[in-house]
Amino acid sequence: MITLFYAICLITGLLFTIGCALAGHGFGGHDVDHGDIGTGGHAEAGFDHSGIPGISFFSPMVLASFITAFGGLGIIFSGIEATKSVWVSAPLSVAGAFLIALAVLWLFNLVFSRSQSSSEARVASLVGMTASLLSPIPENGVGEIAYVQGSTRYTAPARAEKGLPLAQGQTVRITRVVGTQYFVEPVN
Repeated sequence: MITLFYAICLITGLLFTIGCALAGHGFGGHDVDHGDIGTGGHAEAGFDHSGIPGISFFSPMVLASFITAFGGLGIIFSGIEATKSVWVSAPLSVAGAFLIALAVLWLFNLVFSRSQSSSEARVASLVGMTASLLSPIPENGVGEIAYVQGSTRYTAPARAEKGLPLAQGQTVRITRVVGTQYFVEPVN
C-alpha cells in the first residue's frame, strides 16, 4: 500500500513538472500588471519577493522535484529489505528528497545568478567614446547615435553639445550623459 503512495507521488511530481513546462511554453506571456512584486509576478520565482535573481525553495520547480524524489526514493527504499518498513523508508525518502530539492535549488540559483546581467552600458565609461549618427541632429534638436561597448551595439537619443546640426553617418564623441540624453560633438 505504501509503495502505491510513493508511486503516486512520483507520477504526480513528474506530471506536474511536464505540465508546467508545457504550460510555461504555451502560455508564457508577460502582458500582466505585476504590481510591486520583486519577482515580477513570475510563478517560477516562487514565494520570494526579494527581487534577487533566482528561485526560492517554494517555487513550483523545487517543490515538484521534492515530490518526485520522495516518490522515487520511497519506491527504492521500500524495495530494500533493510529499509522496507514505512518507519524507515519514509524518513529516508523525506531526507533524500529534501537534499535533492536543495540541490535543484542550488543548481538553478547558480545558473540564474551567472546568467543575470544588465543590457545597459555603464554610463560613466561612455564619456569620450566615439559613436555614429544614425539619424541627423537638427539645430537644437535630437537625433540618434549608435555606439559599441563590450562587443554590444547600443543606440541612444543624442543632442549636439553646442546645438549645431550634425549630419547622419558622421562620427561623434560622447561628451556627457544627462538622464537618457547623450550629448555629442563631432570628431575632427
